[in-house]
Amino acid sequence: MRIALDAFGSDKAPFPEIEGAIQAIKEDICDEVILVGDEASLRNDLEKYFYDKDRIRIEHASERINMEDHAAEAVRAKKNSSMVRSVQLHMSGAADAAVSAGNSGAFMTASLFGYGRIKGVSRPAIAVTLPTMKQPEILLDMGANVDCDAENLLQFAQLGTIYFSYIYKVPNPRVALLNIGEENAKGNFMSREAWNLLSQAQDLNFVGNIEGKDVLKGDCDVIVCDGFVGNVVLKTIEGAVMAVFELLKEQLNKDWIAKFGAVLSYPVYSYLRHKLDHTEIGGALLVGLNGCSIVCHGSSNANAIKNGIQFAVRTAQAGVVNHTKEYFERISKCHCTMPNSLLSAATLRQR
Repeated sequence: MRIALDAFGSDKAPFPEIEGAIQAIKEDICDEVILVGDEASLRNDLEKYFYDKDRIRIEHASERINMEDHAAEAVRAKKNSSMVRSVQLHMSGAADAAVSAGNSGAFMTASLFGYGRIKGVSRPAIAVTLPTMKQPEILLDMGANVDCDAENLLQFAQLGTIYFSYIYKVPNPRVALLNIGEENAKGNFMSREAWNLLSQAQDLNFVGNIEGKDVLKGDCDVIVCDGFVGNVVLKTIEGAVMAVFELLKEQLNKDWIAKFGAVLSYPVYSYLRHKLDHTEIGGALLVGLNGCSIVCHGSSNANAIKNGIQFAVRTAQAGVVNHTKEYFERISKCHCTMPNSLLSAATLRQR
């Protein structure tokens, strides 16, 4: 597996990308990492590390897309940026997937311009994995589409079901609609209409609405919402987790009794920190595209980049893109009265 990595995407680039790539090679996560960015700068920084030089190579890109750049304008204007070149390497077949911790809107745009949508997909989405009290679950859309209609949410459920079934080996994942109440009459017009469409899709394992307070319980596998809501939910969770750990740290350092208690509670504290650490997840898949693009958090450290590379390998090996294409090709040929009904993952495997 060869992974094209945007070496100038993260907030502290290129050091997290360089260190993450080296960790990925040392742990044999992939065969080769292609660091994309300013060649002179990368070569100079790589000299500080010991690694297998045959498994990390540099692809020169003279420009960088910044977090504050307008997505579409930046992609059009900076065609030799590290982000765009990473996508092009995957497009050409020189890499099996592209990974970036840069501007997520720009990465979606670059990937959309590069690979295009899978035929039949109206809007690609960002599917992010959330840690829960039980097993992992995915939330989509996480910000690619701030304005959606009910049909979009139905398609997100379809994309999420295919993604979850092949990545997590769950044949009939439970799908929930994020809403302000569990009753089907709750929410705005779009939410109510989406509930109707989801409940009528016979091959979707739709379990109804889910409220924000239940997102981390792990009672479902796929949660769908529009990108505006999804982005707010994700960043609220991240902020709440950070605040809780800061408060714990503050209280545990108050006096010697608290410090003694901290020593005793360290195993629990360490477990929680590991379970809720976004760097352990690595990245989010841009679903619905005719290519494998993994977007990582802008604040990613080396561990997050390494895990993003690992997730890219896992996604490519699972064949999520091809399985999604096969599904939409089948429903395009289907002349049944419900073209949006989803073939189960088990049916896909049997065929």
